[in-house]
Amino acid sequence: MSKYLVNKFLYTVDRDHELTERYREDPAGTVAWWEAEEAGRILNCVAAEKTTWLAFTDDERQALSAHDHVALFRMGAHPFLTLTLWIAMFERDFDEPLAMQRDYAARLAHLEPPYPDIGT
Repeated sequence: MSKYLVNKFLYTVDRDHELTERYREDPAGTVAWWEAEEAGRILNCVAAEKTTWLAFTDDERQALSAHDHVALFRMGAHPFLTLTLWIAMFERDFDEPLAMQRDYAARLAHLEPPYPDIGT
C-alpha cells in the first residue's frame, strides 16, 4: 500500500468542500479522477517520473470507492484523516450528537492491538 498516496487523497479531499461532496456522491468516480489527474500534480511529479507509487492498488481503490474506513485502517491509512473526512461527509446523516463518531468507532471496535502501522 502506498499509505502516503491514500493519506494524501483523504487529506486533499477533506480540505475542499466541493471535492468532499463529489466524493460523497460519486466515490468511485472521484477516486478514479483523483488518481489519474491529481496524484502526480499534487505530489509535484512530472509525467516522466510516473511510477507505481502514484497509483492506488486494487484494494486501496476498492476501499476508497466503498467508503470503507475499516479496510483503510487495516491497510495503514491514518484514522484521523478518515475520521475528519467521514465527519464532513456523513455526520449529517445521523440524528443524535456524536452518533456518526460512535458508529465510526463501533465499526473499528473488533480490532485489537497491535494496530496497523499508520506511519508514512
